[in-house]
Amino acid sequence: MKSIIYLSAIIILLSACGEKKPTADNTDNTINPNTVTLTDAQLKNATIATGKIGLKEISSVLKLNGKIDVPPQNMVSISVPLGGYLKSTKLLPGMHVSKGEVIAVIEDQQYIQLQQDYLTAKARIRYLENEYNRQKDLNESKASSDKVFQQAEAEYRSQQVLLSSLAEKLRLIGINVGNISASKISRSVNIYSPINGFVSKVNVNIGKYVSPTEVLFELVNPTDIHLALKVYEKDLGKLYIGQKLVTYTNNEPSKKHAAAILLIAHDLSADRNADVHCHFETYDKTLVPGTYMNAEIPVKNTVAYAINNEAIVQFEGKQYIYKVIGNHQFEMTAINTGESKNGFTEILSPTKDMTSNAVYVTQGAYSLLMMMKNKAE
Repeated sequence: MKSIIYLSAIIILLSACGEKKPTADNTDNTINPNTVTLTDAQLKNATIATGKIGLKEISSVLKLNGKIDVPPQNMVSISVPLGGYLKSTKLLPGMHVSKGEVIAVIEDQQYIQLQQDYLTAKARIRYLENEYNRQKDLNESKASSDKVFQQAEAEYRSQQVLLSSLAEKLRLIGINVGNISASKISRSVNIYSPINGFVSKVNVNIGKYVSPTEVLFELVNPTDIHLALKVYEKDLGKLYIGQKLVTYTNNEPSKKHAAAILLIAHDLSADRNADVHCHFETYDKTLVPGTYMNAEIPVKNTVAYAINNEAIVQFEGKQYIYKVIGNHQFEMTAINTGESKNGFTEILSPTKDMTSNAVYVTQGAYSLLMMMKNKAE
């Protein structure tokens, strides 16, 4: 009886051991979702090519945006130094004006008074000059006192100052003192354009009184427009004065405009960016101030680990390459990419395997991705 019980225990134990083996085999055969194994036929149809990740010369392109601006010296605000009523003007925003062209006529009674004062002072100075010369001769011959001579001299000198100041006031409002006389007194003055350009703003209407501090028109000379780019602090070290770049508008991205960096600001805004001013190599009248533009600036070449563009696949918002891990077996590896040039893309922060002798798929990576997706489904 004891022998039968002992034999039964051995049989049960052996049966239990036999049931565990399939479990162990199942653990060993667990499929890695990031790997794919191809048959000979699949490998042939996928046209897989492999190679190592090597060092390549990569030139990066800094992409920026900004808008067209005009230097302060090319923007002119037109005002009237003494004020007055706007008698006439034909200006409209966008209208072209030429240097020296009459752009407005202002009239006021003070212009009449100013010319009257000048002509009166001019007539009186002749009398005072003669009186000064007469008293000078008398004083030298001791025929008059020093006091009388000094008084005549003071009046003459004061009248000279008055005449000069009135002449400058007339020139300030655009009246030529050589053209006025007792029979030629004007109640209006002409406002002339100081530059060649176009009208950007018209702030007045005919009949309105304008004060000396009020701006009538704003003119812009567009021949010296420049592009003001916003550059973040981390990218400022990549730029230098004279550096070449190409720019384009959102409306015409295929039309490129060559430019060069003219000035790099040395102060940062609250957003940690600085203004970089660029000058266009050729003036294009279709570019107007305020237009937003994009810019591409090639920066210094760098040597970095790079792989063929065909080796990189996109999956669930990330980028991957395939590492050869065995016979017809490949493992998907995540990477971070940088700049691309001549069919190669820079790999940022490569792993030790990538910089050693590990072999990766350089062609046919997309076929591997499709097979992995089919396997998952």
